[in-house]
Amino acid sequence: MSLARHSLATGWSFRDRESDEWLPVPAVPSLVQQDLIHNKKLEDPFIGFNELDARWTNKKAWVYRKTFQRPTIIDGAVVDLVMDGLDTFATVKINGEVILTSDNMFLGHRVNITKALAAEGENTLEIEFDCALLKAREIRNHHPEHKWVGFNGDPSRLAVRKAQYHWGWDWGPVLMTAGIWRPILLEVYTARISDLWPQTTLSEDHQTAEVKTLASIESPNEGDWTARFSLSLHGKEIASQDIPASGNCTVDTSFRVNRPELWWPHGYGEQSLYEVSVTLLGQGDQSVDKKSKKFGIRTAEIIQQPDKHGKSFYFRINGQDIFCGGSCWIPADSILTNISTDRYRKWIELMVAGRQNMIRVWGGGIYEDDAFYETCDEFGVMVWQDFMFGCGNYPTWPEILESIQRETIYNVKRLRHHPSIVIYVGNNEDYQVQESEGLTYNYEDKDPQSWLKTDFPARYIYEKLLPEVVAEYCPSTFYHPGSPWGDGKISSDPTVGDMHQWNVWHGTQEKYQIFDTLGGRFNSEFGMEAFPHLSTIEQFVQDKNNLFPQSHVIDFHNKADGHERRLATYLVENVRSATDLGTYIFHTQIIQAETMMFGYRGWRRQWGDERHCGGALLWQLNDCWPTISWAIVDYFLNPKPAFYAVRRVLNPIAVGVRREHHDWSIAHAQPPKTSKYELWIASSKPQLISGAIELRFLSVNTGKEMRPSILHKNIEILPNGTTNIITDGVLDHVADPEPIVLAARLWVEDDIVARDVDWPQPFKYLNFSDRRLEVEAKTLESGKTRVIFRAQKPVKGLVLEEQVGVRLNDNALDIVPGDEQEILVDGLEGRALKYRYLGIDGAREISV
Repeated sequence: MSLARHSLATGWSFRDRESDEWLPVPAVPSLVQQDLIHNKKLEDPFIGFNELDARWTNKKAWVYRKTFQRPTIIDGAVVDLVMDGLDTFATVKINGEVILTSDNMFLGHRVNITKALAAEGENTLEIEFDCALLKAREIRNHHPEHKWVGFNGDPSRLAVRKAQYHWGWDWGPVLMTAGIWRPILLEVYTARISDLWPQTTLSEDHQTAEVKTLASIESPNEGDWTARFSLSLHGKEIASQDIPASGNCTVDTSFRVNRPELWWPHGYGEQSLYEVSVTLLGQGDQSVDKKSKKFGIRTAEIIQQPDKHGKSFYFRINGQDIFCGGSCWIPADSILTNISTDRYRKWIELMVAGRQNMIRVWGGGIYEDDAFYETCDEFGVMVWQDFMFGCGNYPTWPEILESIQRETIYNVKRLRHHPSIVIYVGNNEDYQVQESEGLTYNYEDKDPQSWLKTDFPARYIYEKLLPEVVAEYCPSTFYHPGSPWGDGKISSDPTVGDMHQWNVWHGTQEKYQIFDTLGGRFNSEFGMEAFPHLSTIEQFVQDKNNLFPQSHVIDFHNKADGHERRLATYLVENVRSATDLGTYIFHTQIIQAETMMFGYRGWRRQWGDERHCGGALLWQLNDCWPTISWAIVDYFLNPKPAFYAVRRVLNPIAVGVRREHHDWSIAHAQPPKTSKYELWIASSKPQLISGAIELRFLSVNTGKEMRPSILHKNIEILPNGTTNIITDGVLDHVADPEPIVLAARLWVEDDIVARDVDWPQPFKYLNFSDRRLEVEAKTLESGKTRVIFRAQKPVKGLVLEEQVGVRLNDNALDIVPGDEQEILVDGLEGRALKYRYLGIDGAREISV
């Protein structure tokens, strides 16, 4: 018989374990908060202060129940109950008989229930979810010998294999979910394909590739089978082979591919995906089961070599060095079952639109849904995959080590065919916890058993257990013990490994204008907070009397410790004070955009200096609820201005201009007599390109040219590196006392391909009160709206208000005289379009 799948998505009910009232469940996967909202037992915890009113759900245990008919089972067949995700402490019963207990959210389960089913009629499936919050505290109390320390959330979270951000983080609420969070179904079969693993080997000249494919077959019988392997590209079969099989076994075959189409990160080539399938054939060539996977042919290396800066850390894909510009990713919702495949797709589409080529799946969330990785494969977004350990000193008693090992094997096997995953990383900031708490870490001690006896036993997980699993189950993917980490040195060492640079915002709160001087070999975390657009604030602030910057409910939706002082510091240092909400939001967004620009722009320039900086992944791309955070795109997928600032810096060919930083606070606001400036071009193109560059010197006050512009023609732009144009320019502020804007444009052939504008700092000293913009809007035949902007005096930070469903091809522009710019708006559909820029009061509306 062919394998038959029976969905168990509907017909469920649930209750509080202490209650007799059963409530209907629309469908699973679902989580208890989602089902309570459906039954009007809970208000949306994302609105106002509702999170506090929802916290009673965190301390409860829950029971889910469903009845189902016994499926048809022929002789020799078995029935498996397949559960891809149970959150978290789950006891599963069939007709009152316990068939499974689980305490790991990250594991899928398969249980043979053939004998547990009733001979005829209905069967009852019941899953009891114990309270993870209380269980974690109970486990912690049973292990006083362990040092329970960490950043964010209750330290007892370290005892439980559950998404750590559910305990609350400095960007998210405390929502302890429970429920059937991934699909659940019955499978009836006489034999099945339990695993399919395509492995690729690419020749050095990229002219041939070997695709070795392993298929694991599981059968309750000693039958003989034929495994029919097929390899296809773009829907067309290019090779096939039949392999005999018997009973439980693993069979394999190899295909040689001539002139393979390679998988590349977007911007470097195509994202070609091959598909391998295996059909299990029984007697008479009857199909018993079939499984297929898409994969890419590519190589991925991490280059760590001694150089003049220390030891490199950068990625090389298919022999091509690639600067990794991107973001860190947290789960896109606190209630994970709210995330649809379409929503995942929209997030990754936004990344590609923003020219970001790497996403870091952060270690305090989840191993993401298949749809996430499939979309990254399709669009060419490289994935830096953390294992699920974040900001803590994790325990290592035998039972939890066994659970971690099963979790790791399960997820590596699930994910290993994805070409987008280019690195596995042991944890997020656990080595920083070790440093901050003074836990024992002697890198020279190479005895793993001795590590278990120290007060930092988690080293055993990161430097033995995880690398051994990766080496066995996915040996072609690089493993890195932690983030940040580098050769056992202090995590802030800028010469080796990767770095989390939080001395802007956190730490010493350095000026963002010097961000590029604070980086390391690979900057895998850094950030600056900003408010989302007003429409998002209005969504969770329902009482209009609370629509002011320092309202209680707005502060409640910012979980960052000390955010009031930190935001205030960067605002008061750089822009003039504002008390109305619209201007305040705008100011925070401008500061975030400038911060990201200063970091990214300088670090990308360093790529051309012997790969001094291998990449930059900002914290963070997204939010898990409507909030104020470091995200550059809010919960509703509305980009903040920083999204566009990063997009411009990551242009395939980007121009950079900047003057040296003068710390005005140390100089007691005394202006410098001279300022050095530099002009350069960064290119990710693999070939030499010819271009022309212009640098203009414009008065902030009048818009007039303060000195003759500089024009360089026929510049040879170096491939995959940096071309320095001016390294010793000098501005004479005595001869030119007016504040001057440096405006650079770059042409390739007849097209302007990049711009950059450097402003005197800080903005608060500049007079923007007399700025005027000429705005011209027109609806095109495509339905999009083209808006053209012109200025007589330099304009800083032109920002169009983002709206759900409206997409802009650019935003957060600096407009200078003689250089009109345009923005294309899609999806406006008659809605008003508003904008503001630095120095004006209130938003202006564009007539379309």
